[in-house]
Amino acid sequence: MNVQNNNSVILTENVTKEYHDNGVAVHALNGISMSIERGEFTAIVGPSGSGKTTFLNIISGLDRLTQGKTWLAGKLLSEMSGRELSDFRRDHIGFIFQAYNLIPVLTVEENVEYIMLLQGVPKTERRERVHGVLEQVGLEGYADRLPTRLSGGQQQRVAVARAIVSRPALVLADEPTANLDSHTAVGLIEMMRDLNQESGMTFLFSTHDVRIMERARRLIVLEDGRIARDEIQAAAAGRQA
Repeated sequence: MNVQNNNSVILTENVTKEYHDNGVAVHALNGISMSIERGEFTAIVGPSGSGKTTFLNIISGLDRLTQGKTWLAGKLLSEMSGRELSDFRRDHIGFIFQAYNLIPVLTVEENVEYIMLLQGVPKTERRERVHGVLEQVGLEGYADRLPTRLSGGQQQRVAVARAIVSRPALVLADEPTANLDSHTAVGLIEMMRDLNQESGMTFLFSTHDVRIMERARRLIVLEDGRIARDEIQAAAAGRQA
């Protein structure tokens, strides 16, 4: 399949993931074929054990599939070595985790610029981009603070800033609002949706949060490792227009 001219950020073909538990095969994913286009704001939902996190791990190259093919930004992941995959993931994916995953001994600025350090971005450009993105996420003036001096919502905003500062093709968010109160969670979701609209950056969520589901333009429902439903939400699409 030639995907070089495809508008897909993610393209999967018959993706299957099988684990073995005491000699018994467990099918976490069962033949998933789908695409995520550039600029989408999409939520993958389903009950625990439906395969959401496994799917995110597969499409980001954090886990190897058992069968099928996955392309990210036009590149077939199975053709890459471990080092190539790590570098490609660093340059093309921003990650937002439930537990924030900030480095506690680094300041906000240092946490946000860390990926750009690995990418070899010059210091002057790093500083400009960090301060610009902190303003975008409402944390102007917080650059010198350590994570321990921030609220949970502020820490997750730092995580969002870190995920988008390198301008990746895709932002993957795994239960990003799970540890936040309702008011903070809604503010964070709206902020990410604004970033999506303003920059065209692609967001893909794995979530149980109905607030994300309501605001997603596209909803993909997994059940038993299969796509049970894949639909564009008219109300959400109207809000994004």
